[in-house]
Amino acid sequence: MSVIRILGPGCANCAKTANLIAEVARELGVDATIEKETDVATIMKYGAMSTPGVVIDEELVHAGGVPTVEEVRSWLRVH
Repeated sequence: MSVIRILGPGCANCAKTANLIAEVARELGVDATIEKETDVATIMKYGAMSTPGVVIDEELVHAGGVPTVEEVRSWLRVH
């Protein structure tokens, strides 16, 4: 099971990112836990200089803006 963290203040783009990742994970049959991280110190620990950020299994894979469906699919196939 993958742990996916959405980094950000809880903005609309953070919610869109979380929903998109959940939808693609279901589509691909990936067992994943999605967590939202709003603590600024923790977000900075991952090196995300803009949000929303996406961390999969403790690796920052995206920062800034809502990712595309194809980006999410590629991340979930690798992890």
